[in-house]
Amino acid sequence: MALAPYAARPETSRGRRVDEPSSGNRTEYQRDRDRIIHCAAFRRLEYKTQVFVNHEGDLFRTRLTHSVEVAQIARTIARSLSLNEDLVEAISLAHDLGHTAFGHAGQDALNACMKPHGGFEHNIQSLRVVDVLENKYAAFAGLNLTFETREGILKHCTKPKAQHLGDVGRRFLDGSFPGLEAQLANLSDEIAYNNHDIDDGLRAGLLTLEQLAGVPLFERFYAEVMGLYTNLSDKQIRHEVIRRMINFLVVDVIETSQAALDALRPDSIDAVREADHPLIAFSPEARRLNIELKRFLYRNLYSHHQVYRITSKARRVIKALFDAFLDDPKLLPPKFSERVPPESDDPDRDIRARLIADYIAGMTDRYALDEYDRLFDPRRLR
Repeated sequence: MALAPYAARPETSRGRRVDEPSSGNRTEYQRDRDRIIHCAAFRRLEYKTQVFVNHEGDLFRTRLTHSVEVAQIARTIARSLSLNEDLVEAISLAHDLGHTAFGHAGQDALNACMKPHGGFEHNIQSLRVVDVLENKYAAFAGLNLTFETREGILKHCTKPKAQHLGDVGRRFLDGSFPGLEAQLANLSDEIAYNNHDIDDGLRAGLLTLEQLAGVPLFERFYAEVMGLYTNLSDKQIRHEVIRRMINFLVVDVIETSQAALDALRPDSIDAVREADHPLIAFSPEARRLNIELKRFLYRNLYSHHQVYRITSKARRVIKALFDAFLDDPKLLPPKFSERVPPESDDPDRDIRARLIADYIAGMTDRYALDEYDRLFDPRRLR
């Protein structure tokens, strides 16, 4: 497929932090995607919570299935806009590599623990995973991904933190934007999680079709489905409505973004970065409907009594693990404890805390629960 002039091109990439010979049969962005798929952090996403804790049911989304769904949506839009599908797939598959166990509750808990030591944010941790923590290559630390993939992974960042992130942090200081593939992966993430959280919420019985029929975006397609079919099961209704919602948002992004690109007519990825607004976007109507949907999910799903009780437990598990390891780093596995500074003054304590955060952020749900039992259950000897 021919790429648009404003798409990212591997031959004009800003390159890798460590130069490598090119591959004979893969582009640089294909190599990035392959390295991500084969890394340990990607495999661990299979056992990390999206909304529902992993062991609650085999059919609920995990961070891994969510990432695959984001990649599918992003590739669909990228093809329609003549953008680089390999790059947008790599970004989509890597965007949650740094996320903790137990979903946002785990991230919030670890951020609270890390507040005196620089905080914790999963986008920055995802970048840290691919730049530092995936340490299996002889010639470099991390996965040595291209600049364009790394800039897409770093979706959000404060200016103080951006100052320490080199080239990928620059745009947060000068007010520029990332390439279109990065913008697209970010929006595809939003489309995916809003809609599959509805699916999982209905399947879990925490949401009802009657509740959702009062949400404008859902109601529009619920009415359409009910007008077309009779005697559908709740499962069929759920699927028919949600697939129409996703299609509506995908088409909206394609049409809105193409109009913005036609108006500006950027001739390169650098012209995209220098634009005064993002060029991948929802229309005002779709943005409003999506915001209403997110507010509904926050009130009725993420704050649901059953979800709250689970996430409350998750926060206590994360805090207890962090406090125990910070007080006594010898409790860490040897490959982590041997890297902990021996002194306890402030700079070394920050390094110690960051290493502990790396360890905890890499845990799956079940590993975190097992580690908690190993540390605090007197009946567990190992």
